Amino acid sequence: MNKQLKAKIIESLSSVLPITAIVLLLSITVAPLDSGIMVLFVFGALLLIVGMGLFTLGAEMSMTPLGDGIGVQMSKSRRIGVLLIVCLAIGVLITIAEPDLQVLATQIPGIPNRTLILAVAAGVGLFLVVAVLRILFRIRLPRLLLGCYALVFLLAWFTPNNFIPAAFDSGGVTTGPMTVPFIMSLGIGLASLRSDKNSGDDSFGLVALCSVGPILSVLLLGLFYSPSVDAVHTVPPTAATTREAVALFADALPVYARETLVSLLPIVGVFAVFQLLTHRFHGRQVWRIASGFLFTYLGLVAFLVGVNVGFMPAGSLIGQEIAVQSYRWLLVPIGMLVGYFIVAAEPAVHVLKKQVEEVSNGAITQKTIGHGLSIGVCISVGIAMLRILTGMSVLWFLIPGYALSLLLSFHVPPIYTGIAFDSGGVASGPMTATFLLPLAMGACTASGGNLMTDAFGIVAMVAMTPLITIQMIGFHAEMKKRAAKRTMVQRLAQMEDCVVYFDEEGESA
Repeated sequence: MNKQLKAKIIESLSSVLPITAIVLLLSITVAPLDSGIMVLFVFGALLLIVGMGLFTLGAEMSMTPLGDGIGVQMSKSRRIGVLLIVCLAIGVLITIAEPDLQVLATQIPGIPNRTLILAVAAGVGLFLVVAVLRILFRIRLPRLLLGCYALVFLLAWFTPNNFIPAAFDSGGVTTGPMTVPFIMSLGIGLASLRSDKNSGDDSFGLVALCSVGPILSVLLLGLFYSPSVDAVHTVPPTAATTREAVALFADALPVYARETLVSLLPIVGVFAVFQLLTHRFHGRQVWRIASGFLFTYLGLVAFLVGVNVGFMPAGSLIGQEIAVQSYRWLLVPIGMLVGYFIVAAEPAVHVLKKQVEEVSNGAITQKTIGHGLSIGVCISVGIAMLRILTGMSVLWFLIPGYALSLLLSFHVPPIYTGIAFDSGGVASGPMTATFLLPLAMGACTASGGNLMTDAFGIVAMVAMTPLITIQMIGFHAEMKKRAAKRTMVQRLAQMEDCVVYFDEEGESA
């Protein structure tokens, strides 16, 4: 266990170190920060490293085997109605437990937090049912996604413009560190008992469909709850001394410990009920899963305290500091640089990369997925900063972006489509909600923009661009495969031309 934890912490250190170095560099160049903010940021980075290490280890020990076990057990059931009710309940419970959703709900004005959270949870639950039906009835993912997103953009036509970015953001934040390990493992478990050649491809796509449900539900909500007031950007409290910094972290610790406990209890309850009904896990496995839940809890508490207390004020003030300068156009390249490295610090990204490599038997490496996600998020954050400077509508980017990604889905191997659309939800996790969104909101406030239309939407952009980059990797791989096949055919033809045939008397024919 100690070796595993050490390996996970080293892995998280390599993920967090680049973004920490970038912020430190910005603080001594274009965006000087107070010493109190820097103290909070450094403390937050340390908590982030420890928290991510504990979380990834805990997710491997608990969420992954639990999701896989439930998926396998449900696939054996002949009662489809019971199966769908269980999926609906699991989708709702896990979404309510998602910490990213809590962060977003507090920043959208005009709608009660509980109303927004329940609407999003219902959307995830319903579309988890749709995702499971897709696996059971072997429905092609591209066709289903095409219909879903056509409905999304049709509904967006009738929703107030200032609510559309927040609706698309809700689809990104729901697939975070709590939902992704469980839902991905559920898909792999459901598909594992199928013996056809497409079972591995169909194991991906659950996260993709579960990201569509919240967008639709929040767009519907926007027809009834139009925000009557503008969003207000508030900078979290800062510290002037190390003692004050420690006090801020100490004050935040019990708050996030309680919130995380409330969020995790429904999943623990699902495990307890599942184990009592099926007795799937034996004594040592039960102990390992229970220990995994403990590591997951401790890791999430440390992670959330670190990003909310340490990273949020730094991101907000960096955005404000750059936006008020004459060289505010630097927001675009700086945002792109931050976006490239920040996705590596998302806890759920590590889970996705590992599961992709395992399911593809090493054909799609963790390094390949990591580069694809980094490039996608880099582009998306650059576009988000450009929107803040120009005031362009997010739909000018989302509509062609999703159209291109859906077009690509018909021309790449199915496994790349499932991974790409899952990656979009995974990339927009806690780091996006607590660093990139405050960065955008700080810049938007300082430049006099509208938070609802200009700052919100960055999560949606982060969730959209990996769909294109991952599928472009798949398209490139497919082209290489076809080129290699053509070369092989040509060489075989040349070899046949060189063959000399002899008749029975030994004369060349």
